[in-house]
Amino acid sequence: MNADSEPKLRFGLRSFRAKFVLVVGGAVLFDLLVSGGLALWNVQELSRDATSEVGEGLTRANQEYILSYANSTASRVDLLLDRVHGDVKTLAGVLQGQIDDPARQEQIGTSLAHQAPDSVNVVYNPQGGWAQNLPGAPSVVSVWGYLLGPDHRPLPVVQKEIEDSAVLDLVAPSLLAGGSSKLQMYFIGPKQWPIFRTAPYTDQAQTFDRLYPGHNKADFWEFFFPGIYSSWQQWAGDPTSRPVADDITQTAPYTDAITGKQIVSFFAPLWSRDRKNVAGIAGADITLDQLAEIVESVKIADTGFGFLTMSNGNVVAINPGGEAIIGLTSSSGGTQGVTGLERTLRGSTQPAIASLPLDRNNDSVIQHIMLDQQGESVPYIVVLKMLNPTNLWSSGPVKLEAMSLGIVVPEREIYASLFAAQDSISRATNRILLYQIAAIAFSLLIVFAAVVGISKRITAGLSALAGAAKQLQAKDYSVRVSIPTRDEVGEAGAAFNRMAEQISFHTENLEQLVDDRTRELEGANKEISALNDKLRDENVRLGAELAVAKHIQMMVLPKAGELEALPQVEIAAYMRPADEVGGDYYDVLQNGPHLKIGIGDVTGHGLESGVLMLMVQSVARALQEAGEGDPREFLDRLNRAIYKNIERTNTNKHLSLAFLDFRDERVTLSGQHEEVLVVRGDGDVERIDTVDLGLPVGLEKDIKPFIATRDIPFARGDVIVLHTDGVTEAENSEGKLFGLDRLSKSASEHHGGSAEEIKTGIIEDLMAHIGTQKIHDDITLVIMRHR
Repeated sequence: MNADSEPKLRFGLRSFRAKFVLVVGGAVLFDLLVSGGLALWNVQELSRDATSEVGEGLTRANQEYILSYANSTASRVDLLLDRVHGDVKTLAGVLQGQIDDPARQEQIGTSLAHQAPDSVNVVYNPQGGWAQNLPGAPSVVSVWGYLLGPDHRPLPVVQKEIEDSAVLDLVAPSLLAGGSSKLQMYFIGPKQWPIFRTAPYTDQAQTFDRLYPGHNKADFWEFFFPGIYSSWQQWAGDPTSRPVADDITQTAPYTDAITGKQIVSFFAPLWSRDRKNVAGIAGADITLDQLAEIVESVKIADTGFGFLTMSNGNVVAINPGGEAIIGLTSSSGGTQGVTGLERTLRGSTQPAIASLPLDRNNDSVIQHIMLDQQGESVPYIVVLKMLNPTNLWSSGPVKLEAMSLGIVVPEREIYASLFAAQDSISRATNRILLYQIAAIAFSLLIVFAAVVGISKRITAGLSALAGAAKQLQAKDYSVRVSIPTRDEVGEAGAAFNRMAEQISFHTENLEQLVDDRTRELEGANKEISALNDKLRDENVRLGAELAVAKHIQMMVLPKAGELEALPQVEIAAYMRPADEVGGDYYDVLQNGPHLKIGIGDVTGHGLESGVLMLMVQSVARALQEAGEGDPREFLDRLNRAIYKNIERTNTNKHLSLAFLDFRDERVTLSGQHEEVLVVRGDGDVERIDTVDLGLPVGLEKDIKPFIATRDIPFARGDVIVLHTDGVTEAENSEGKLFGLDRLSKSASEHHGGSAEEIKTGIIEDLMAHIGTQKIHDDITLVIMRHR
């Protein structure tokens, strides 16, 4: 094809143009589908994330709202009870002040008897067998039959109690008129003469006769409140025995004899002047209506409600609708004294309610339960908030009581806004997805039309290159191509023309080029062979040097004969270098009666570390033979020699090094190295730290100020274990170190054998720990056992 020929374009299935359209169109289609798919996926993920975030936010807000509502309602109940406590304590304070000041008590009693005789004069009732003051007084005082004399008049001590308690007429009306709403306030005398004075005035004794036959002849406290008085007497002897650090005692809800209402009583015991006996009580009653008004006013969402329950599950306040939802049934309990209301969660027809935990672990915890409603399981949220603890009487000794306020609300109501938000997000997501799919389809149509339109222009130049390449293949090196475009195809045409020129030139000079290249390769091969020979010789020489160094290193270690010749100690040692030449050091040096055992670890390992180890061995041997017996001087002089050699060799090495000087039944330890283990005859292991006994050798010129010694008792049967960090830092296949704890345990387990047996046992335990893991550091172990 010449430079002026026009390529003939084909659009067959095998043509480049068809392939171009297929590949480019397919690539663009794939890109659009992937990007569009990712966009759709991102929209869906965004929708899910938004739904999740909104859900979590609204759920958290709803739960916080429920908890806040429960806390505020509980605070209202606590406030009501606290106000009643305050009023009872005020009345108790006045009455206690009378008891503590007899002179004032007598003056006030005499004055009231003179000014208000109706408050202190009682009239006998032959039908009831009791005495009571007549109507018109601010309070009613009832005197039971066993407190009257033969003349049906109160015994003198009882009459004095009547007069002393008349001060209630001055205080109670004001307390009843102010503060929290109270049904009545009263004073009840001690167990010996329990007169009953109550404000306002009611037919008190007559009502008791009607509801509680036999009460007039029975002990008042044991008849109506069995167990409560003995609890107060116990408090008088031991105030710390109170369940709650407060004198106020609250009763469980019961039916009031006078009004017939469900009430709760609050008692404040009065004490004798010496505080050793109970002198009566001040009290007040409130109706359950007051508690129920707070609890029944709870309204969350459409049908959410509240209830107030005692710790035994007895519900004392709930609205009728809530009572039906959580499946409660009511009954009256007790046949003597006060009559309680039994409406317990434990008897609920709803299993989830019957099993609700009422302890402090469940305080202010959001609980999700299922309640059966007309055969359908409906999800509910329950929150229990514990009230302040009080002293509670309920047919027995006084005990601690902490009532709980419950909040119950259907999930579908509390989460109504959440469901609406999620539905709105879902509709918006579907709308975005439809728009995205339409945009992708429209983009595909535009891209396909554009690819087909430009394929002809692009493939024209490529067709010309294809024709020229066929001519070049037919060895027509004169062929040239002309492509007028200035894009990559045009550059490819120019490159083709240059390539054709170079092929033509190299074809003519090919033989000369082959000869030149052959000579260059032969020279390179000779250089490579010479380098290989030199490298092989160097490896052989270095291996021989390392072998000699290792041999010298092992030669200077103590021989078995030397160790066996020691009369008072057994010594067994083990050394395993990580490389051909190790950096660990140990030696046993004896000069007459003076026995010195050394152990050390040069930084790193290999030839330089091994040479430094040999230096240390030589200097130590020379000092021992020279008779240097002072451990501090010995280590100082050795350090100075090693430090100067390190300076001369210009190596960056030093070592931890410690020596043990043995004499009779003690050893003297000096120098800084790993911890020394001493296994006593009974198997106990002592770990002795050497960090304060010296400095690394070769690191500083003068280490004498840092060298210290420590004497260690070494009796018969004791074992000393010396080691380098290659033992304790050996890793297993999981990367766990052997460690000092395992080493101590192994030494203790094997301490009953000979030194050789102990060494063998520890090494076996160490190798079992390492398993198939590579050993990265030199391992040295020295066992010294007192014979």
